Amino acid sequence: MNNLMQALLSGLALGGIYALVALGFSITHTTTKTLNFGQGEFLVAGSFVGVAAMLLMSGKGYTGVLAADDVTLLRYGGAVLAALLVMGVLGVVLYFTAVRPFFGLGGMAWVMSTIGFGIILQNGALAIWGAGSVAMPSPLGDAVLRIGGAGIRPQEILVLGVTAVVMLALDFVLRHSRIGKAVRAVAANPKAAALMGINVGAIVVLAFVLSSSLTGLAGLLIAPITTASVFMGLAIALKAFSAAIVGGLTNPRGCIAGGFMLGVIEALVGLWRAEMREITVFALIILVLVVKPEGLFGQKPFEKV
Repeated sequence: MNNLMQALLSGLALGGIYALVALGFSITHTTTKTLNFGQGEFLVAGSFVGVAAMLLMSGKGYTGVLAADDVTLLRYGGAVLAALLVMGVLGVVLYFTAVRPFFGLGGMAWVMSTIGFGIILQNGALAIWGAGSVAMPSPLGDAVLRIGGAGIRPQEILVLGVTAVVMLALDFVLRHSRIGKAVRAVAANPKAAALMGINVGAIVVLAFVLSSSLTGLAGLLIAPITTASVFMGLAIALKAFSAAIVGGLTNPRGCIAGGFMLGVIEALVGLWRAEMREITVFALIILVLVVKPEGLFGQKPFEKV
C-alpha cells in the first residue's frame, strides 16, 4: 500500500509537468491549427534560463555549478520570472520565423520549420552549457516528507501546487475574461472573430507566448527532480503530446486530465515492471485513437451546411 501511494504521488507530480506542456500544445493548435514540434527544446531552454538566472543572482557566471545555498525561494521565483519572459520572447520569434511565413501555402512546411527551430535551441544550449547534466537543488530542500507512509519530495509538492494554480488561473481567464473570450472566438472561427473587431494576429501571438511560457515553466519545475539536460526535452514533450491526444487536443481541460492520467499510469506501471512503462503508455494512445480519435474529452469535428 505504501508503494502504491508512493507511485500515485510521484505520478501526479510527473503528470503535472505533462499537463503543462500538453496545455501548450492545445493552445497553439486551437488558435492556429499548428503545433510546435520543437516543444521539447523549449522545455530545455526554460530549465537552462532558470539555471543561468540563479547563477547570476548568486554572483556567479551564467554557467557553473549551483550549490544548495544558491537556490533560495526568492531566487527561484526570480528565475521563474526570467524564464517566463525569455520563453515568451522565444514564442514570438518562433511564430514570426517558423510558423507565420507558411500560413496559406498549404502543405506541412511549418512542421519542419518548428522542428528546425527546436534543433537550433538545443544546439545553442549545447554550445553554452555543454552535454553534461546540470544539477539544480530544490529551493525547498531535499528532505523527504512522509504522507501515509509514502515519501514525497518538497519539489514534487511544489510542482503540483504551481501546476494547479497556473491551470486554475488560465481556465478562469479563458472562460470569464474578455481576452479569454477573444481567444476562444479566434479558436472557433478566426474570420468571424476578425469581423467582430478582434485582433486575430495579436491573439495568435499571445497563444504562442502562453504555449512557450508554460513549457519553459515546466522545464524549470522538473529540473530539480531530473537535473537540467539538453537531451531531456524530447521524451517529456512526446509524452505530453500523447497526453494531449488522449485527453483531447482541442479541449484544454482534457489535456490537463490526460497529463495527470498518463503520469499516474506511467508511475503505477513502473511500480510493477519498469520496462513496461513506455509500452503501456503508447499502447494506451493507440487504443484511444482507435476507439475515440478525438480524445477522451474531445469533440468530433463537424461542419454546418
